[in-house]
Amino acid sequence: MSEQTNFSPPPPDPSSGLFTEPPKERSFPTTPVVLAVVAVLIVVAALLIVGRHKTPTAPTTVQPQAAYASNLELSNLQPSESDSLSGVKSIYLDGHIVNHGSQTVTGITVQALFANDAGQPPQVETVPLAIIRTRQPYVDTEPVSAAPLAPGGQADFRLIFEGVNDSWDEKTPAVHVIAVTTR
Repeated sequence: MSEQTNFSPPPPDPSSGLFTEPPKERSFPTTPVVLAVVAVLIVVAALLIVGRHKTPTAPTTVQPQAAYASNLELSNLQPSESDSLSGVKSIYLDGHIVNHGSQTVTGITVQALFANDAGQPPQVETVPLAIIRTRQPYVDTEPVSAAPLAPGGQADFRLIFEGVNDSWDEKTPAVHVIAVTTR
């Protein structure tokens, strides 16, 4: 004998969604995104303002000699010039350097002061010193870091300048060592 069971569905629940509004679709969270973008812009603006207050020394401003400069002897300075096919005039200053200090030199930056006949302040040019690697078939240079100057070491060098004013008096410019990297 089988018993018969009456199964009736439960009464509809009003919160089941049958008679309720469908859930709202989630939209893009614009307010938090806008706030984040504004915060990033404020931080970037603050960094730019702080960065502008640092006044780096212009390469055309005469700078003091480097501390290690007294250990470096620059001699036999010989200026020369050449014109390229494009009309650019290059000034070369060849010389000899000796490291009388106790450290190995891996980098040198110099300033050359080109005097003029016009009674104006000299033109200041800042360049890295380059060691002459070979002279034949042409003069080839390399940075001091490629051929460091050990204590007592010496080498020939070349400085190359472009854009020297035509009012330069064509005398050997004064050269100051303003930065030296050692190890």
